[in-house]
Amino acid sequence: MAEPLKAMYNEEFLRSFGAKIQAVYSKFETGDFITAVMDGPWEDLELKQRMRRISGGLGSFLPARYEEALDILFAIDQDCVGFPYLIFPDFVEVHGQAEAHWELSMLALERFTGKSSAEFAVRPFLLRDPERMMRQMLLWSKHPDEHVRRLASEGCRPRLPWGQSLPMFKRDPAPVLPVLEQLKADPSLYVRKSVANNLNDIAKDHPTLVLDLASRWKGASEHTDWIVRHGCRSLIRKADPAVMALFGYAASEDAAPLVTTAEVSVAPGVLSIGGTCELRYTFAVREGGPVRIRIEYGIDFVKVGGRTSRKQFLLSDKTVPGGTSLAGTRTHRWADLTTRRHYPGEHRIVLLVNGREAADTVLSLESAEAGVQG
Repeated sequence: MAEPLKAMYNEEFLRSFGAKIQAVYSKFETGDFITAVMDGPWEDLELKQRMRRISGGLGSFLPARYEEALDILFAIDQDCVGFPYLIFPDFVEVHGQAEAHWELSMLALERFTGKSSAEFAVRPFLLRDPERMMRQMLLWSKHPDEHVRRLASEGCRPRLPWGQSLPMFKRDPAPVLPVLEQLKADPSLYVRKSVANNLNDIAKDHPTLVLDLASRWKGASEHTDWIVRHGCRSLIRKADPAVMALFGYAASEDAAPLVTTAEVSVAPGVLSIGGTCELRYTFAVREGGPVRIRIEYGIDFVKVGGRTSRKQFLLSDKTVPGGTSLAGTRTHRWADLTTRRHYPGEHRIVLLVNGREAADTVLSLESAEAGVQG
């Protein structure tokens, strides 16, 4: 099993990091810093808790004046590149919130984001003064460095994973839109992915707004079309009729259903948690001209208390001639993940074509202990 990500913050890392600081600030006590940071139940701390312990501890071992402490971090940041050095922008978040430090903190976040990412650290600034911070984000959206432009979009995502939620932008995303407009044809894929993810976040609360924006943006450029497509992915999964029409997916008509015949099966039909099954499907589309189809399978996962929650998995997305018959297989693993835990019970599995159920079957999932006993 792979080591958890939090393991990157260990004594070896802290000692190496401390040596970098000590090389430019001789008063830094690396040993005492390590002892203070790792004091207590270190192994029980998760990734962001360890990161916060380190950035908080720096405040005790670097000069008390924020400006002097940042000068030391500026002196070593060229040699501190990569995910572990999220502690740099986190230091700004922890120690640089005072009004007197605002300009310097913005400069530091702009500087540090290219070496790790400041997308989490900007959020407390946004929560405290969204208007001022969004003016800064708009400036960053015009920056020559793609990392800074990405920060402009990623930092104001309403639902950034691992980040603080921005409830004001969930309610009203209007302040975010000028930044996305500025970046809608960005030459950097790194930036375009962020813009698409921001749109996808907004679509969860304001689907009509995103559909209107997508209709207006679509066709503007190849880069913009890519953003629109990926930004509408949740709406496509939900088979919103207007979104499906926008992207050219075929619809069923009263006189001509899209799918004429369909079957889906799973083997084995009874399986223990941790096992693997094979899904098989076949279906035919109506006669006529070419049609664009999105083929998925959905599983109604049994949750605690017997309720179910559907998760969809993409099989294919393509244009096929009318009258085409399609078949395929897919292996599905039922091992527990950090993002999904499995529970015994009957799991309904459906074949979806352009968001509509075409066929279904059932798999009975047993606990691992039951499977051993059987």
